[in-house]
Amino acid sequence: MAIKGQTFRHYPESIKTEAIRLHEVEGWSYREITEHLGIYDKGRVKKWMSKYRECGEESFKDKRGGPFRAETEQERLIRQLQLEVDVLKKWLQFLSREVHKINTTS
Repeated sequence: MAIKGQTFRHYPESIKTEAIRLHEVEGWSYREITEHLGIYDKGRVKKWMSKYRECGEESFKDKRGGPFRAETEQERLIRQLQLEVDVLKKWLQFLSREVHKINTTS
């Protein structure tokens, strides 16, 4: 059971599939995988392995947000970067107006 204020680590699907590949194909131990990928505990990799054996690749799909969730991790990143670009463009406009004001008053 979660403790109030406790934070959880979320690992993307790519890390999970890489951990599975390292264990299944390369024959790495759980400890080696956790050290190589920077995973918090080896028990996490064991759980991923058991989920993978039960359901295959589908077990790692992010199902948060229900069936209507259309936005992927890459789309979220693109949207975030586009927002940052828009903010920087507005700052550039603002600064260029300020420089123009200073140059015209001098």
